[in-house]
Amino acid sequence: MSASALVGAVAAAAAAVLVAPPPARLRRRAPAPGRVTDDRAALLRLRPVLVALAFVGAFVFVGGVIGVLAGVVGAAVAWRVLGKAESPAARRRREELERDLPTAVHLLGACLEAGAATSTALDAVADALPGAVADELRLVRHRLALGVDPVAVWRALAEHPQLRPLGRAMARAHQSGASVADLVGSLAVELGAQARSRTDALARSVEVRAAAPLGICFLPAFLLLGVVPMVAGVFSAMRLFG
Repeated sequence: MSASALVGAVAAAAAAVLVAPPPARLRRRAPAPGRVTDDRAALLRLRPVLVALAFVGAFVFVGGVIGVLAGVVGAAVAWRVLGKAESPAARRRREELERDLPTAVHLLGACLEAGAATSTALDAVADALPGAVADELRLVRHRLALGVDPVAVWRALAEHPQLRPLGRAMARAHQSGASVADLVGSLAVELGAQARSRTDALARSVEVRAAAPLGICFLPAFLLLGVVPMVAGVFSAMRLFG
């Protein structure tokens, strides 16, 4: 099959995939509490088409038997990368959870130190800090209200990618009988220090990234005003002594 015929076949397959209804397992469902609805279903739907285009691109670029091997490698890499790709909605939610978690833990610790019950403190924090963290805390509050074992609830939260520290601290407090307020207060201090460290590291990285464009801008002036006159003076001196 020629390259043009192969490209035409892939284009036809892409059109068929775009026109066909999405598979049942990829159709959007109503978002559950604490879950994010994103566009990952569309990415998974287009995954075979993008992988096929990667194969065709590598085959057309290289050609021959080696082109087929390059196409297979490119398709495998594309399949793996697209499978691990994070949708914009999921990335925004992850960043929001990481940003708001120290504040939420600090508020939760303040409520517990004031003598509030855990369920009341969770409701207060969720009302004061709306967003992704509030959704997760409300989910925990609902499970506790249903009578689920608190240790099991907090252990489940300990498996959350972003809220893992809070889940571990609360589960440890319920298992050991230690003061929940003290553990949450210590966690708030720890998370605050980590947030400040991340902010300082980000500021330093911005300074480093900003130095490169400035260096590129000043490089021509340095060459014209510093290096070129020096080289010209050296050659002039060589001609005089020659």
